[in-house]
Amino acid sequence: MNTSRPQLHRRDFLRGALLTGIALPLAGALASCAAGSSGTDTSSSGGGAKSAKNPFGVAAKSSVAAAIFNGGYGTDYVDYAAGVMKKQAEGVSAAVTPITNIAQSLQPKFVAGNPPDLIDNSGANAIGVSTIRAQLAELSDVLDANNYEGTKIRDTLYTGVTAPGTIDGKFLILNYVLTVYALWYSKSLFDANGWTVPKTWDEAYDLGVKAKAKGKYLFVWGKEAATYYQTLAIASAIKEGGDEVRLALENLEKDCWSKPAVQSVFQGMKKIIDAGFFKPGGAGTQFTAAQAQWSNDQDALLYPSGSWIENEMKKQTKADFKMTGAPELVVSSSPKLPYEAMHSTAGEPFIVPSKAANVAGGKELLRAMLSKDAATNFAKTRLTPTIVKGTVPADGFGSTALVSQSTLLENAGSNVFSWNFVDLYGMNQDQLVVWNTFLSGKSSVAQLTKGLQDITDKVANDSSVTKVKVS
Repeated sequence: MNTSRPQLHRRDFLRGALLTGIALPLAGALASCAAGSSGTDTSSSGGGAKSAKNPFGVAAKSSVAAAIFNGGYGTDYVDYAAGVMKKQAEGVSAAVTPITNIAQSLQPKFVAGNPPDLIDNSGANAIGVSTIRAQLAELSDVLDANNYEGTKIRDTLYTGVTAPGTIDGKFLILNYVLTVYALWYSKSLFDANGWTVPKTWDEAYDLGVKAKAKGKYLFVWGKEAATYYQTLAIASAIKEGGDEVRLALENLEKDCWSKPAVQSVFQGMKKIIDAGFFKPGGAGTQFTAAQAQWSNDQDALLYPSGSWIENEMKKQTKADFKMTGAPELVVSSSPKLPYEAMHSTAGEPFIVPSKAANVAGGKELLRAMLSKDAATNFAKTRLTPTIVKGTVPADGFGSTALVSQSTLLENAGSNVFSWNFVDLYGMNQDQLVVWNTFLSGKSSVAQLTKGLQDITDKVANDSSVTKVKVS
């Protein structure tokens, strides 16, 4: 996402400080550019009486409107949780609407003051948090409530998972999925050819030579996921250059993309692009079609992604593929963070708008999702763990990818890191253009650097956006 550490059961390896350093609580207020509430509304009024069994006061037999991002995890896991909720919460039901273009579809509803009760604000077209921060209900009461099994929810979660959703000391975003970012490959293909997973960009280039000799490419990409390679590059640069790199990017510093560690990664990637080791045509290929070229056709050897990739491609993965994750590449033999260091964080951000018609219902559906029943169902059917502890067996439900996530995090120890600036400031759409051009071989490292710095500087110099200082 190496092997000298003893094997541990998944329920053990994430205890304690597993997520130490995964993301810092965000300090400072974010600007709200949309119309609506002038401050965070913490009301959970739902028309029912609050009690231990009904902590948010949701009205019996009321309905919850949930808009759920229809991406790698699909949406039926929320339908499952809604079924759990209906049995436990006085017949409260949910209408789950799959959605892809979150910002385009829901921003007008925030402006009009009639957003859904629960939103999975995920994907490339998520709403920038800075535009809706003042219209989000606080979710601390969800953590303080008991789950359906009778245990305080806060006590059932892995350490540190609330940090990415805490803004200015207020818990506003519940990130439901524990995401591991890795360089994914087919273990069966590598074993059959005697290939070794590369650790450095130079080793990746050498593997590209071997791949070409077999009529294969090293990498493949799709137009909507070109920034997966930015994620790989940032992780690689942080491992090479340490916290100095992460903080420069997070804080939108001048010339942050020109840091030596970042440049060395870009140059390593450019060498691979210029050698023709990226499959051509990615800028015109839909991203899951491109991913299928890797997982089903095996045209390429490696693919950088979050741990949602196995579930996303389960219908388009070759039999006996044995999908496995490896740590993201480093540049040199002496990086600031070890090769085993991992980019991992709690992801899939759920929010409850404070002006929704059924705020209490939105929170109740989150409560259902955090039950052991619903969380186990997610891990088993999506082959990715949630933030709820104790839901994944040691055999990973038979998934090599899920087992490898356990191994990656075990080997990383406390060397786990993440960043928030891309999502926080809504940069991804602009960055996609720059990265598609670069991966197509149509721009230089200098042009890539300038393009990314221009996007960063635009946000940094925009006085209407209150910046979040990360330290």
